[in-house]
Amino acid sequence: MSPASLRLALLLLLAAVPPMAQARPIAPHPAGASDDDASDFGRDFALPYIQCVPYARKVSGIQLYGDAHTWWDQAAGRYARGTRPKVGAVMAFRPYGAMQLGHVAAVSRIVDSRTILLRHANWSPIDGRRGQPEDNVRAVDVSPDNDWSEVRVWYAPLGGLGTTHWPVEGFIYNKKPLANERLTVLASADAPKATYTSRIGPDFLKGIVPETSRTAARKPLTARVVVKAEPKPREEDRTLAVSPSLARDPIGRIIAARVR
Repeated sequence: MSPASLRLALLLLLAAVPPMAQARPIAPHPAGASDDDASDFGRDFALPYIQCVPYARKVSGIQLYGDAHTWWDQAAGRYARGTRPKVGAVMAFRPYGAMQLGHVAAVSRIVDSRTILLRHANWSPIDGRRGQPEDNVRAVDVSPDNDWSEVRVWYAPLGGLGTTHWPVEGFIYNKKPLANERLTVLASADAPKATYTSRIGPDFLKGIVPETSRTAARKPLTARVVVKAEPKPREEDRTLAVSPSLARDPIGRIIAARVR
């Protein structure tokens, strides 16, 4: 092959190979991406990558920002918080294992005292891709006291609940906290009530005599007492016996005689 033919073959071969910038594989979403740039990250790719924080904010209406593990403390004084699920509330997960930034998910339905459905994003890899939303997937309370402090969550690759017991801070409700509220503890999904700190000290009843003790002190003796009958007063003395002051009040004596 002549030198000219060799150069032509090399040029044709180089033209068929894509540049290195085009051959580089698409990198996964950075694990430490903040809430502010998460929504913009998907613009660089054909398919968007949805983070859990902006998705939970959108579906719940709770306007908190920043990494998921900061939501529970951020909600203090701004939103009511508690340990019982309610539709529309956000379940705040604690950081655990590889989930270093925590997680947030919105409650879409309450099935029973141990089962709810969630709407969240960036939990299960679906078709090999993370950063996708999942709606109405199961979460089951596995805490010993049924206080929703530990849950198992539906995991798409398994086609069922995952085996990990994920720790949960609690639920953030889309409403203002009550005055002097420590935590809004829901007795049920539809009956919210607040828990307040009692101001009654242990010595509140100190020195108070119970009513039963006073009644017992006034109870008459059981011994039989013989009372002699007094002689019947005369008519002219009856008026004076009503009150000593009537002896000096002639008008009072007349009124007393009429009301007898």
